Amino acid sequence: MIYLKVHKSYRDVVAISDKELIGKQFEENNLQLDIKESFYKGEELSEEETLNKIKYFALEDSTFNIIGPLSINISLKAGIISEDGIKRIENIPYALVLL
Repeated sequence: MIYLKVHKSYRDVVAISDKELIGKQFEENNLQLDIKESFYKGEELSEEETLNKIKYFALEDSTFNIIGPLSINISLKAGIISEDGIKRIENIPYALVLL
């Protein structure tokens, strides 16, 4: 399962994370991923529901914060990221997207 949370701003910020990563922190060299519940824990969605929401918000000129292998794979399927846009910290994949 995946959590998806939308933060309303001048443009929507869509936070997407694999459920099992919520509340965890990863560090490598001087980089850190802090998957805060307050930022990432929103609606719990299936892969299909997540894919549909990503496609919808991509049309709405949103930004995306994506963390976790499942979330990254769905984002690749949705076409909002490419392999070269994926970074890793402690082998946890993440991507930031401004459309």
